[in-house]
Amino acid sequence: MAGRSHESYGQRGVSWVDRLGVWLSGSAIRRHLPAKSRLDVVELGCGFRATQLIGIRDRLAHGTGVDFSIAPECRELPGFTFIEAPIEVALAKLAASAFDVVLLISVLEHLPEPDDVLREIHGRLRPGGVLLVNVPTWRGKGFLEFSAFRLGWSPKVEMDDHKMYYDKRDLWPKLVTAGFLPSRVRLRYHKLGLNLFAIATK
Repeated sequence: MAGRSHESYGQRGVSWVDRLGVWLSGSAIRRHLPAKSRLDVVELGCGFRATQLIGIRDRLAHGTGVDFSIAPECRELPGFTFIEAPIEVALAKLAASAFDVVLLISVLEHLPEPDDVLREIHGRLRPGGVLLVNVPTWRGKGFLEFSAFRLGWSPKVEMDDHKMYYDKRDLWPKLVTAGFLPSRVRLRYHKLGLNLFAIATK
């Protein structure tokens, strides 16, 4: 994902804490996918093994994943396209109004220019398309840093790359400024309040 030193999430393996977080995020993603049966989905910062994107393959017409590096076995999967590039570069290559869903899962906190990326995402969604965002909260900051820096349960490089933490008052204005109408933005805390999940519909 953008912001890290050209390394994709999971490239050096994933801890049990991270696996649990990925599973919980995956459950939230499935609950909030549009009802349409065959979706065009892009995941920005999909990680080395594109776990979330591949995990919803039964709902996809086509899946596009973006990250610095993608596992060779993922690149061979039918029905998927992978772009190995920073998010900001990849967005410029994606067609306008081309996607039913954009996934931005544990990525926004790594981006140096999140507002620009959110505006670009809005332009890539079809009318009625949905942006699903997962970010760590300020409450989660202490837990995440203790887990990474003290216990070694999560990669230190991940926490060192965080540019921001988000509560509702932080994320809501960014989504609205990007073009999402307030009436079409829903925010909820999950993972015991350690994360915030947003559903923004174009």
